[in-house]
Amino acid sequence: MRRFVPSQSALLAFESAARHMNFTKAAEDLAITQSGVSRQISNLENLLGVKLFERVGSRLVMTTAAEVYLAEVTCGLDQIEKASVNCVRGQDLADSLVVCAHPTLASRWLTPRLRHYLGQHPDVVVDLTTTTVDIDFTNTRVDAAILRGRGSWVGARSQELFREELVVVCAPDLVPSRKPREVLDFDSLPTLQNASRSDLWLTWLQGAGLRHKGAIRGPRFPHSELLVSAARSGLGLAVVPLPYVEEELRTGALELPFGGPVKTAESYWLVRSEHRHQSPACGDFANWLHGQALQFRKSSNAKAV
Repeated sequence: MRRFVPSQSALLAFESAARHMNFTKAAEDLAITQSGVSRQISNLENLLGVKLFERVGSRLVMTTAAEVYLAEVTCGLDQIEKASVNCVRGQDLADSLVVCAHPTLASRWLTPRLRHYLGQHPDVVVDLTTTTVDIDFTNTRVDAAILRGRGSWVGARSQELFREELVVVCAPDLVPSRKPREVLDFDSLPTLQNASRSDLWLTWLQGAGLRHKGAIRGPRFPHSELLVSAARSGLGLAVVPLPYVEEELRTGALELPFGGPVKTAESYWLVRSEHRHQSPACGDFANWLHGQALQFRKSSNAKAV
């Protein structure tokens, strides 16, 4: 017998209209006309013999039957999409190695090194995600995360990779006088600030054993990626974690006007979920990552000398 299955076009129109609660937005989502969405949903209602949407004034409202149907249809479409992606990739997404890190650390420290790992493990599909908040390791799909903190996360095992080190950087044409100074006069220094970590300047000053006068002003940027870009553009001096500016320091795009890195009380850790850490791929990644961290520590120590 032929399956009692509506057309894919009708199901996609229904799911999009229900998600947006608007036929016009659904049409934009599906790259068809609004009348096309309306026609597909009308055909679906005729096939099912139930009303899916009603108009209440200018608002579109789902019926009770539509709400129940939507949950099942969405689940089915998700499964079809997953199966299709798995077919294209030749591997189940559930078998991928899910690695999570802070966005800037992922782009500036981890990603440049991943080529080495992928070359050693060509059969492993890495699914790299990012986060700016703590992860709930009791309910997560993440296999391994690189997080900054003091080593304690619920439902997870953590291993220290390297201490966090801060550096003051600026563009070469903005390097202030290198004469020794005991007090930094911020009224005469163009400074940049990280809105997501507003204590960076004070943390660096404390670690460097320097006093300061004047207000720490200057433009504020929402995250480190923009802060590094601003420093490269010559907008001012910025305090950033050392791993974020490896390439700029190597090429000379940024310089260290006040000397080498200063350690903070936090570290970067490899954090693995208690219920996922035993997978072979996760173990191989952990071993590789510790090797990369060791090389980075040696390089960092060399810069500090």
